[in-house]
Formats: sequence, structure tokens, C-alpha cells
Amino acid sequence: MPASDTTSTYYRKGFGLKSEVQESLTADYSGRLVDLLRAREYELSAGGVTVRLAREFGFCYGVERAVEYAYQTRTKFPDRRIFLAGEIIHNPHVNAKMREMGIEFLASNEAGFDFSGVEGSDVVILPAFGVTMRDFETLREKGVVIVDTTCGSVLNVWKRVDTYARDGYTALIHGKYYHEETRATASQVEKYQDRHYLVVRDMGEARIVCDYIEGRGNRDEFLTRFARSASPHFDPDRDLARIGVANQTTMLARESLAIGEEVGRAMARAHGDDYRAANFRTFDTICSATQDRQDAVEALLKEPLDVMLVVGGYNSSNTLSLAAICAKTVTTYHVEDASCLDVDTGIIRHRPAGAHDEIETAGWLPGGSVRVGITAGASTPNNKIGEAVARVFATRGVTVEEAREVNEETK
Repeated sequence: MPASDTTSTYYRKGFGLKSEVQESLTADYSGRLVDLLRAREYELSAGGVTVRLAREFGFCYGVERAVEYAYQTRTKFPDRRIFLAGEIIHNPHVNAKMREMGIEFLASNEAGFDFSGVEGSDVVILPAFGVTMRDFETLREKGVVIVDTTCGSVLNVWKRVDTYARDGYTALIHGKYYHEETRATASQVEKYQDRHYLVVRDMGEARIVCDYIEGRGNRDEFLTRFARSASPHFDPDRDLARIGVANQTTMLARESLAIGEEVGRAMARAHGDDYRAANFRTFDTICSATQDRQDAVEALLKEPLDVMLVVGGYNSSNTLSLAAICAKTVTTYHVEDASCLDVDTGIIRHRPAGAHDEIETAGWLPGGSVRVGITAGASTPNNKIGEAVARVFATRGVTVEEAREVNEETK
């Protein structure tokens, strides 16, 4: 894909309208309560409740850029139809704002997006996750204006996978085969003839790959297991001979690194160290923002906490990763937003780590003096984090104004 604004129909650096949209962005997404937490060393206490906010949380640079460019696009083309290829990011409130701005969402499946209703005079925004090579080329052929908000960290992974494919390596991608980013990343191999990819969801699937490399796998079972997560005509006997490891940028960093090490060791055991050196590559392609948020929550978990709240969309991969980290150490509730905390009943709606459905839990906030940790995924705006903090205090009968006054007095 183009790396810069090379034509009048492809834009990757916005439209120079940052100042024009900044007021709207601030009104829609900033959070005063989060600002207070920052000013108070990420801690607020009132009514027997102490809230501790992880030092890295919420919107990352790539998300801020994508959202800002969407606002700029609406300002630049007030009278044109604007479409968004999927969700701009995985947060229901941000996507609702896009719809309020008159931006239409295009549906997709594993085969790609449905661009049948898009015309040459329209504008199409590409999300922070990017789109597949096929979808991109389809839009170029239609002649639409393309506003590309693909995150730079995602582009770095694409370059890595492109290099693997060019040099004859199969791209082994740690990710979710159905995720927009992973589909876009995997499609980079399509630039080259007879090149392949394989997506593994976790260490369990990676070990199945390792077993096959070491001669312990069953071909039919392998092909059935990875039918939806391997490139067309993938042949494990042929395509696991040379491997380059990459990852979806929002996965658990430690697991991505461990998968790379495990696969490398399997190749060495099967063929020797010299073979591994010549036919195996691995690089850490977790984005810095994802890493920073995971590091920050792990630092917070070293403190004494009674409960952990993780705020963000249930389909946000980086938010799910944060919830998984927290759940190993402390009672953790992943909530989509503040509405999940019912102040009157003391019931919380949440999705347990590793589960697919939302459940309700009564009495989630323990009595007496309690410490509540909070973090949020990279697609969660500050105002939604602040609303969750306010609900925590409200559960103990403390208003935002009272919490602010108490903490100002002790400053």
C-alpha cells in the first residue's frame, strides 16, 4: 500500500484540519476525573474506597490518530457519502460517534468487505487495523477517496511478513484468524506466488505446530484443525520447513515471545541448530503501546488490590489481553463501560477472562476499606474510564464532587 499521500484519492496523513476538529474530540472523549487521577499520582480515595489507575491506559497514539482522521474526513467532505471499512477501533461508544457523524459502516466476513454499494464519488476510511490487500485493491479500482488510518505498528508487522514471504518463509502469526488486523497481516503474503501463512491462537496451537515439525503430527488432523487459519493450499509437510514468526500487535507479549522460542526450539530438535539458524526467524512485533499498557498493569498488580476493573470493548483484543493478565492475580471484572456497574443493586455485568458471554455478579465491591485497580484498553476513551471510576465511588454513596473535594483537601 502507498506510504504517503501520492494521489488526490489516497490520504494517509490527514487533511491538516487538526485544529478544526480538536474541540469536538475534546468534548467527545476527554475525562476530567482521569485528569484528576493523573494529578493525584493515579490515586483517589473517598468513602473507604481507594482507586488506583494504571500509569499507562486508554487511547494510544494509533487510536487517537485514527479517530482524529475520521473527524477530519467528515469536516473535509461534509457533503459526500463516507464509509468505514468495519469499525474504526473496537469501542462501541467511539463507533456510535462515527454513526452520529453520518459515517456508514461496511460489513465484512472472512471473504472481505462488501463494497457493492460504494461508488467512485464516495470516501472510504480504512480502520486502524488496516484491510487486506484484496480489499485495498478493490477500492483502488473503484476510484474512491481512501483515507488510510492503519496504525504504524501494524504496518511494521506487515513489512516483517512481507519480508518473510519474499525470502521464502511461511509466516507463522500469533493472533486470532478472524480479527481484522490478522486477516490484513496474513494477506501480505499474497504479493508473492506460492507463499503461505498459518495463524496460531495460543501456545496450545503453537505446540501442535511444534509436534508436526518434530514428526509427531497427523496430517489430516492438522489440516482440519487449521482449516480456517491457514492460507489456501497450505501443506504442513512443505510449508513448515522455513518459518518466520510475527504476531497480531495486541496479543499477550510474553506469549508471543514464548511461541517464537518454542517453535525455534522445535526446529532445532528436528533438524539441528544450523538448520534452525538458516530457516527460522522471529521478531517481537508487539506494538509499544500494547507493551506499555501490559507492563503498567503488571506493575499495578504488585500492589495490594482487592478488585481489578478492566474497561473496554468486549471485542477489543488488547483489552482482553489486559483482563487475562489481571485475572491471574486478583479478582477481575472486564466491563464494557460504566453502565455495567449498577449502583442501586451492587450488581456488575462483566465478561470473565476467557469467556464468551457476559454474566452478572452481585456484591462485587467488598465491604470495608477496599482498593480497586483500574486499567483500560487502547481503544477506550478517557471519559469512559472516568465514568467507571465515578460508578465505583457511587457504589459507596460518594459523588464525583465529594471525591474531588476530599482529594483536593488532602493534596
